[in-house]
Amino acid sequence: MKKLIIATALVGAILAPTMALAAKDSVTFAQRLEPPGLDPRTGAAAAISLTTLYNVYEGLTRIDETGAVQPALAESWTISDDGLTYTFKLLEGVKFHDGADFDSSDVKYTFEANAAENSQNKRKDRFEVMESIETPDASTVVIKLKERRPDLLEQLGESTAVIVDPASDATNATQPIGTGPYKLDSWTKGDSLKLSAADTYRDKDSIAIKNVTIRFIGDGTARLAALLSGDVDATDIPTELLSSDSLKEDFNVIVGNTNGEVILSTNNANEALSKLKVRQAIAHAINRQEIIDGAMFGYGTPIGSHFAPHHPDYVDLTNTYPYDPELSKKLLAEAGYPDGLELSLKLPPVDNYARQGGQIVASQLEKAGFKINIENVDWPKWLDEVYKKKNYDLSIVAHVEPMDIGIYARENYYFNYNNEKFNEVVAAAESAATPAERTELLQTAQKILAEDAVNGYLFQFPRILVVRKGLNGVWQDLPLFATDVARMSWSD
Repeated sequence: MKKLIIATALVGAILAPTMALAAKDSVTFAQRLEPPGLDPRTGAAAAISLTTLYNVYEGLTRIDETGAVQPALAESWTISDDGLTYTFKLLEGVKFHDGADFDSSDVKYTFEANAAENSQNKRKDRFEVMESIETPDASTVVIKLKERRPDLLEQLGESTAVIVDPASDATNATQPIGTGPYKLDSWTKGDSLKLSAADTYRDKDSIAIKNVTIRFIGDGTARLAALLSGDVDATDIPTELLSSDSLKEDFNVIVGNTNGEVILSTNNANEALSKLKVRQAIAHAINRQEIIDGAMFGYGTPIGSHFAPHHPDYVDLTNTYPYDPELSKKLLAEAGYPDGLELSLKLPPVDNYARQGGQIVASQLEKAGFKINIENVDWPKWLDEVYKKKNYDLSIVAHVEPMDIGIYARENYYFNYNNEKFNEVVAAAESAATPAERTELLQTAQKILAEDAVNGYLFQFPRILVVRKGLNGVWQDLPLFATDVARMSWSD
């Protein structure tokens, strides 16, 4: 990944914007995708978490910019020697935005609802492992696990574990009620979402930013124009625009890490793709650096398995199947496709890594004997056809949740991958007794995925954000998808 860049340049004559300084207690962000709903426990879209986590909703813990666990609704906790019992001491005097008091019963309700048979929580398994949830008093929660979960504190800081008010749970997707520093003011579909500092927040005087606007601007050039006109204070823009002469010296370009693995998603249930030699042929056809340079203008870190390179348990497996298109052709022939193989490639509406990257990947595969039919789809269609119905051969998407290697063990997940050995290794890692044991198991899991060539592993998605100078507290790294506005402020 390229190092931090500070882009300074003169304003382009075409845009010729006039700057309107943001109010010192207001901020406007732009993001390319609009969330399909506002309940981060149930939706798969990262835009939900990016908008609501730590702003509207909170969990027992929170994850800071460094990835470390910090107190949130739980001010402290203890863990039993056997790692099976967690006792949380909750903050007192906390209220939901509707004025209801927060207490231990809300934690019990939320976690039991997340584990219920009809739960739509995307990490339901994390709550099913809870054998019991006891509430000896209003400020104490005791969670007893069926088996160890060394990552429980981190998991309770993610979007799937935010605490909700039972009275408003059913309408959180459109009228979110949380305990966070901001409440929803309005949501104009297709345009923007507005938040304001919540009077119910326990520490409201500490919030420097009182009003937040999140605009939904799909086109990268339009997001750049909104920055330069003064309408937006921070956003991502396509990497090819980062060195544009239209960027002013009034902005910083922040480059950091995310937990997003960009992969060539592969339907392992497809008759041809179920064959290891075909998947190996795909792996040998991929030139990762060419994709990073062509689609991301050099921003990104090559990966060889589904694991973040900045994680301490990462293993570099990028050389498991080195780039070799001639070997790809040979493997295809050995698999029964001497005249090549025709596959579809469904691409979601993301300009750089998906649409541009997809063109590069298709070209690479065709050099190796494949025939690739590209189909560009919008997000609703991608979620319906690829993610839900599994009606696809190949796709390209960034999987953005932290430590999500366990998705390969999920039954009926859209990769259609089933490997009992892998499932056993991941299950053992989730309940490992020591850090050393966990490291060994996670590294074994990475190697299984790489050797099975389950997906085409491309690169780790970078965190790139253009921020108006004077706005402080913006995360450089993105250990999970959150925009932690309450810790931001303006300086002169």
